[in-house]
Amino acid sequence: MTVVIPIYNELENVPLLYEQLTPVLKSTELEYEILFVDDGSRDGSTEALDELAATDPRVKVVHFRKNYGQTAAMAAGFQHAQGDVIVTMDGDLQNDPNDIPSMLDKLQEGYDLVHGWRKKRQDAFLNRRLPSIIANRLISWFTGFPVRDLGCTLKAMRSDFAQEIPMYGEMHRFIPILAHWHGARCVEVETNHHPRVHGTTKYGISRTSRVILDLITVKFL
Repeated sequence: MTVVIPIYNELENVPLLYEQLTPVLKSTELEYEILFVDDGSRDGSTEALDELAATDPRVKVVHFRKNYGQTAAMAAGFQHAQGDVIVTMDGDLQNDPNDIPSMLDKLQEGYDLVHGWRKKRQDAFLNRRLPSIIANRLISWFTGFPVRDLGCTLKAMRSDFAQEIPMYGEMHRFIPILAHWHGARCVEVETNHHPRVHGTTKYGISRTSRVILDLITVKFL
């Protein structure tokens, strides 16, 4: 299993995430690696990640020289992943590592991709939740794929499907749709969501327009 985590200026969150994630992964009794993708951080996250990798051989780091965005970071993670299963999550402590075992159970049931639904999302309404609601409804209507939360980064999937998905622009949020179109069995499950404590969000309402443009593109893939 490979856990892919894009990181962009999350210095305070990196060690806390590692501390929360490691015992959960050990509890699964699966071989695992934690693959951080440093998306051009400038706050010391780069050094913090390298320190973790130096002390734990299961931690791997891919470095970008500049900020390319979450989709590029995900794509790099998929390319470097060694596990048969890939779990993706954010590096801001808002996703809950404790949801991972139940998502892995769904894969054992025969699903190819499990994507999270932040039913009780802990974000500001106007600049985070409202754009997400609008985008999800547009996407569901336009693609015919029923979904409540495409923006949730917490996912578990079989690596063979992950590595077939085209990744550019904001395409990371369309992973469940693209996997479904490639024949994957997908299921959406309720997951926990925590308020951000350290650092600042990198995304907001300005990203919605890019999502809509990619939505038009994804329809013709």
